[in-house]
Amino acid sequence: MPTSEDPTYDAPQRFRVPLADWVWFGKATRAERPTGRSPRGQVLREFMAWYMRRPGAKLPTRPPAGDWSEPGEAPPG
Repeated sequence: MPTSEDPTYDAPQRFRVPLADWVWFGKATRAERPTGRSPRGQVLREFMAWYMRRPGAKLPTRPPAGDWSEPGEAPPG
C-alpha cells in the first residue's frame, strides 16, 4: 500500500467531474494499465504536462474503444 512518502503518488487534489465520467475514465485507464492502483492520476498528469507544452511531454496513450466510449450512467459497482 502506498504511503505519503511514496514518490509515485501525490496528495489527493480536488477535481470536479461527473461521477459517471470519473468511473468510466477509471475503467478506460485500467484497460491500458490493468494491474495495481488506478492510473487515472498519472494519465491526468501526463495530459497536463503535454497541454502546458513541457519539454518531452507526450499525450497519454488511449485505450481502444470500450464501454466507456459512449455517454451514459456509471456502471454498477
